[in-house]
Amino acid sequence: MGIRDDAAEVRASGWRTLAALHGLIDTALEKALQAEHRLSVVEYTVLEALSRQDGWHMRMQQLARAAALSSSATTRLVARLEDRGLLSRYLCADDRRGIYTELTPEGRALLDAARPVHDATLETTLAQAAELPELAPLVGALSELTPAKA
Repeated sequence: MGIRDDAAEVRASGWRTLAALHGLIDTALEKALQAEHRLSVVEYTVLEALSRQDGWHMRMQQLARAAALSSSATTRLVARLEDRGLLSRYLCADDRRGIYTELTPEGRALLDAARPVHDATLETTLAQAAELPELAPLVGALSELTPAKA
């Protein structure tokens, strides 16, 4: 195996480790959020992204990027959350093609109730992952990250 092959295997191994950790976290969060608040992980992610707007709104394409979804999947998800009264959509006054989305008071209340479940589940799952030799280095690297400035 040449140097290029070794580098490719290191990247592939890193990707597999990242995917394993993501899967572990995603599964735990999905179970906890569904059981306690009837929210999926992606629904929580959308509500959380909107909550960071400080009473402002997001364009649908911004929300799609924040939730790592396609435009069509975001539209369907937003429609479901709007039907539940958790967010609202309206047309941009300056650009009629633009659609804004914002959190409703009901959405904020559900997010506030779900956040402790999310955070506790994430903490517990990361602690469990840190005990697994194959995931421990990645969990350690995550603890070293500092939040990006907005």
